Amino acid sequence: MSKPPLLALPAAAHAYTLHTARGDFAVHEAGRPVLGTALLVPGFTGSKEDFVGLLEPLAAAGYRVVAVDGRGQYQSPGPRDEAAYALDELARDLLAQAAALMATAGTATSPLHLVGHSFGGLVSRAAVLREPTAFTSLTLMSSGPAAIAPDQQDRTKLLIAALEMLREDMPAVWEAMRAQEEDAVLDSPELAAFLRERWLGTVPEQLIATGRVLISEPDRVAELAELTDLPKLVLSGAVDYAWPVPWLDDMAQRLGAQRQVIPGTAHSPNAEDPEATARALTGFWGGAVEGQDRG
Repeated sequence: MSKPPLLALPAAAHAYTLHTARGDFAVHEAGRPVLGTALLVPGFTGSKEDFVGLLEPLAAAGYRVVAVDGRGQYQSPGPRDEAAYALDELARDLLAQAAALMATAGTATSPLHLVGHSFGGLVSRAAVLREPTAFTSLTLMSSGPAAIAPDQQDRTKLLIAALEMLREDMPAVWEAMRAQEEDAVLDSPELAAFLRERWLGTVPEQLIATGRVLISEPDRVAELAELTDLPKLVLSGAVDYAWPVPWLDDMAQRLGAQRQVIPGTAHSPNAEDPEATARALTGFWGGAVEGQDRG
């Protein structure tokens, strides 16, 4: 799971509820859309807090930055129904979030950059494939071409099984899961308390349904590659346990996408080195807009 580098929002950011045609979503926002808006989508077991370190540098660079909790994820409400968390349903939510943000962007032609981290990348891909013209660019951050690596599938299957048996006792599942984390003892008391609160705030059916996507998602790279007018970036750390880095390198090549590796980071460069990640994103976004202007 991603562990935010800090929990307090920077002074320039604020939390609020984003109202959309498909429901309400908890978000963090910073900055003004001088150069455009960025919509940041978290991964499995994650939340908008995973992007706290990116808010200030991206806002300072001239972007309106919005990080969102998906349906049933931490502070966004969601039903106790696994069908509500099918990938296509979450993609439709994402498109509704984008529409709500663009309605307040000041101009309908303002750039809108989509960034999906890990499972959020699968949701982002599904949204783009459903409505390719909704976004100015797509960044897949630590998110691969299909299902996660076999060893991670095994771990996720165990978690799904535990949730199916103990969905009414989420604290027990949390304690069992944390007991398997070798580095859990390194977390500060504040971070440990937040991670537990986030887990307990997430709807168990959301975790079950999205976990199943992670272990079964087909390779849709060829479909995405057909969207040749959409600038794409594959960004990751130097190592990755969910989708090995060679898989991400190959995916970028197949997509005709730009490729960025953030040195010294693993599955969550957004949390592990937000400054370097922000520089990579803003460099890509600037080039994406310039390329479309020339086109």
